[in-house]
Amino acid sequence: MNPVLNPYSPGAGTQPPELAGRDELLNKASIALQRIASGKFGKSLILTGLRGVGKTVLLNRIRLNAEAGKLITVRIEAPEGRSLPALLAPGLNAALTKLSFGKAVTEVVRMSFRALAAFVRVMKFKYNDIEVGFDHETDSDLEEQSMGADLDHELISLFQSVGQAAKENETVIVLFIDELQLLDEKQLASLIMALHVAAQDLLPITLMAAGLPQIAAKMGRAKTYAERLFEFVEIGPLNRDFAEKALVIPAEKLDVSYTKEALEEIVKQTQGYPYFLQEWGKNAWDIADQSCITEDEAKRATVQAIADLDASFFRVRFDQLTPVQKYYLRAMAELGSEPVASGKIAEIMGKKVTDLGPVREQLINKGLLYSPIHGETAFTVPLFDSFMKRIMKISYKQQDH
Repeated sequence: MNPVLNPYSPGAGTQPPELAGRDELLNKASIALQRIASGKFGKSLILTGLRGVGKTVLLNRIRLNAEAGKLITVRIEAPEGRSLPALLAPGLNAALTKLSFGKAVTEVVRMSFRALAAFVRVMKFKYNDIEVGFDHETDSDLEEQSMGADLDHELISLFQSVGQAAKENETVIVLFIDELQLLDEKQLASLIMALHVAAQDLLPITLMAAGLPQIAAKMGRAKTYAERLFEFVEIGPLNRDFAEKALVIPAEKLDVSYTKEALEEIVKQTQGYPYFLQEWGKNAWDIADQSCITEDEAKRATVQAIADLDASFFRVRFDQLTPVQKYYLRAMAELGSEPVASGKIAEIMGKKVTDLGPVREQLINKGLLYSPIHGETAFTVPLFDSFMKRIMKISYKQQDH
């Protein structure tokens, strides 16, 4: 069929043509933001889940819905090696600019700009990675002030000021942070504390975020009250009915259908993960010769989709690994896709668990593994165990000897 008309969109965070099975979550986010906008407390949502489950897509949809409701949004992706102040400053500057756009700038907004300028200049001395500059007046001896700069105190003061500006303008400033697990734990603690104080004062500045499964435990370690401030929503794969809808509805709009067997093949191979459904749907569409996608075409799509994933989605993660990290994952793949005891991995590799602890920690930090419970390890990337078996035919133990 015509590839130009192909409705499926297997991209990183790309909105799918049919966002199936997520209405309850979107409604929950909408209620929380409406409560905050009306001066009430609303729990911020933290979306957690594996790669390919659609966290970024959902976060973006919540953001678009918030913007449609005239709320002010700050979009942030947390890359490795950047400080929290460097991530927040440009977005908060843009948010304050929106508050003042088209109207006379009030004294509260001016004070917020000055607070942000002071925050940036002080934090530049501390973190040295902030690229936003300001002309607003600040304290004269910033270098001396920076020597005792405390991110907790500075961020609380900034959020208080920005929150007051949002309140005066009868809106909400919503921080949208993707890959939240990449934030340094101390800086994450400062963010939680600042949001906590703002929530206590019912100021309309809040957070909607997404991260890998380890983010809930990380935030709990950072601040024990995190679970009372945030609602951690686990995003899983779609059940069969919703997975089929994600495939069928976009096709039906273009007068294309699937046989029952074709749908069974794709749902089985993708395990209901939204990103993989888009990948299989795209390939099935391109392969099909007519307006009904058959089981044979779905199976051919499986071959092509796996090849595409091996060349990009999986490969880009594999190429970032050291040899010992690769062999750790290859040994882990021998045990299947479910969480496994760290001791079993060490046994396959012929090593002690304590010797492999640093390797495991490195892989967790790289976002390839997480620990669902103490002593167990699991892949954050669905189907990665099968990829490791395809790309590496020998285990660490065999290579070592």
